[in-house]
Amino acid sequence: MLDLAARDAGERAQKAGVVIRELRDLPEAHAMIDLLLEIWGRPLITVEFLRALSRAGNYAAGAWDGDRLVGVCVGFHEEPAARTLHSHVAGVVPGLTGRGVGTALKLHQRAWALARDIPTIEWTFDPLVGRNAYFNIVRLGALPVEYLTNFYGPMHDAINGTDDTDRLLVRWSLLSPRAVAACAGTPYDRPPAGPSSRRVAAPADIEALRAGDPAAAVAWRRRLRDDLEPLMASGGRVVDFDRDLGYLVDLEIP
Repeated sequence: MLDLAARDAGERAQKAGVVIRELRDLPEAHAMIDLLLEIWGRPLITVEFLRALSRAGNYAAGAWDGDRLVGVCVGFHEEPAARTLHSHVAGVVPGLTGRGVGTALKLHQRAWALARDIPTIEWTFDPLVGRNAYFNIVRLGALPVEYLTNFYGPMHDAINGTDDTDRLLVRWSLLSPRAVAACAGTPYDRPPAGPSSRRVAAPADIEALRAGDPAAAVAWRRRLRDDLEPLMASGGRVVDFDRDLGYLVDLEIP
């Protein structure tokens, strides 16, 4: 499986036209911090902290197009018994969406984790951002496991603005049939809606709403929170995401 994970990662990087490598030196650390600043509009972590994370054996990698850094991903280990990597931040330079750089970074991170006998990666994402939900759930085969209300508090950055920072905690079981198929680019059997499931709608483009109609964006936050959080808190499992229909929640308690 390690060989297959490395193969999948290499193929995706080649398709995206990038070379992905772990952080090597101080200039690369500065380049990563500068890219995070470009994406979020404020520093998320410091160069010193990034260097310490890397030196301590955590994950810090960049996607390079020649001499240009175009993507970054940083994660750290959870408690030892969990054998899980928490992927804290990942971003791609604005304007390269759709090229596959983000997928290449995540598959590199997957191969890195499996090489260290880490079977699970977790991270959070904004449930209002449909393209991220589709990427995480369908393209990678990861599944949300918990709804976190206003998890970070106000961030006041270029992406979140003044909105509450509700997040879904997503768990990527790296050796699950769903993840293995998704990472190999093979379609897996997506679960159909049935009598024990419910759809929860998500906005088509929350970024456009935040820019053009902030009140509507806030209303969507409250609506999605009111619909999805209690379903998950009572044992409902998000099992799929559709760009038009939103989240599919299985209400049958295993």
